[in-house]
Amino acid sequence: MPDVTPTRSAALALAEERTLMRQGFGFLDEKRMLLAAEILRLLRRYEEAAADMSSRRRAAAEALAAAVERHGLDALQLYPVPANAPQPPRARSTKFLGVLVRASEPWRITEAPVREPFDASPEAARCRAAFARWLESTLEAGTLAGNLERLGREYKRVERRAKALENVLLPEVEASLKGVREQLDVMDQEEAVRVRNAEADHAAGVL
Repeated sequence: MPDVTPTRSAALALAEERTLMRQGFGFLDEKRMLLAAEILRLLRRYEEAAADMSSRRRAAAEALAAAVERHGLDALQLYPVPANAPQPPRARSTKFLGVLVRASEPWRITEAPVREPFDASPEAARCRAAFARWLESTLEAGTLAGNLERLGREYKRVERRAKALENVLLPEVEASLKGVREQLDVMDQEEAVRVRNAEADHAAGVL
């Protein structure tokens, strides 16, 4: 911070600036803690969703292997797709401390009607259902991952600003305020000495 002329008004301005910076740091520190708590909460949910998604993926792979063994890959590729494309889930957006957070209804792919296959089998039916359940689980995991990414970026931004206030700006203001007050104290002492000398000189002249 550049040198400040040691005046009473400068000291008052620096003291007010320090107060505002402390309030700003307190706000950022509280926001940082709230963001960290929300990130940890969503991270636990994401880990659960990711584990569920991984489990469903393994089940789908096993069902696919059984269906391929029953029908062969070429025949399985001819299985009919759903009669109608499944409806996309309804998504909604909210804000958490100014950060966009998304959520959606469950994705019900397994409920989509399908055409009757020519060579139906339990293996193929289980394969279709297993892949549908796997795809359904990707929605929540992906939504949570996006929320975590946005909250993480906001946390880093708040962290940088808080550290700048705590480690750079506030110390600079503190140092400037301390320097101005010390110079004002010296000036007050010099002024007191001048007054006493002037009074002593005046008294000596009267005598």
